[in-house]
Amino acid sequence: MTVIESMQATTTFTRLAVEIQPPVVRLRLNNPPLNVIDVPMMEELAAALADVESRPDITAFILSGSQKAFSVGVDVAAHTPDKVEEMLGKFHAVIRAIVASKKVSIAAVHGHCLGGGAELAMVCDLVYTSELATWGFPEIKLACYPPVAATALAALVGPKHAADLILTGRSINGKEAASIGIANAVLAEVDLEHAVQEAVQRLAQLSPAALAITKKAFYAWDSIHFDKGLARAEKIYFEELMKTEDAHEGINAFLQKRQPKWGGK
Repeated sequence: MTVIESMQATTTFTRLAVEIQPPVVRLRLNNPPLNVIDVPMMEELAAALADVESRPDITAFILSGSQKAFSVGVDVAAHTPDKVEEMLGKFHAVIRAIVASKKVSIAAVHGHCLGGGAELAMVCDLVYTSELATWGFPEIKLACYPPVAATALAALVGPKHAADLILTGRSINGKEAASIGIANAVLAEVDLEHAVQEAVQRLAQLSPAALAITKKAFYAWDSIHFDKGLARAEKIYFEELMKTEDAHEGINAFLQKRQPKWGGK
């Protein structure tokens, strides 16, 4: 019996709430107040996704946040040299599981959706965002970069929009996120859940087998190129970026709540 099969309709992990209503499962990020994606959350997401994938009665899964945010991203404290490789490995395992899933993935975004949180949402098949949501990839402000976005964002929004977001680290609202193609639709916050449920109802009327095979044939980006691109982005991150003094300064400045002092090396 799997973890999910042993659950009742709603079960809460330490960092994740799983709500099962076949043919859909909701995976709700639950690390208040801003749903920082730490290693325990990554491990719970990986386990939950593996169990969802094994269930023939599930056609789709919804990723959403709790309280004030979808997620402000990966724990900055886990970017230190002794932790970063293991942390990114675990996070990218979750990303790869979503990309490779036979189930239709749906992101419901409200509040802050930043960094790794935005990467988690953007790789879903369908993305619905509140107009009040705040999207962004602020890693460059810490002298870092978002490997998943660096690999795949240009395929979603075009190279110029991707460069703007990744190289400046600026934030955008839900309306702009939808207009450039990160999200399928932008809605008033009160209408967000209704739009997600409409999508679930449409999917529930379709063949699970056909959806799984169609997903295998169709991606917003070529899956082989994504795997190779993410591996390259990881390699550069570990072997070049994390050896710069500025990356360590940016992370330390954030943790110490001060302005960074860039040395340019």
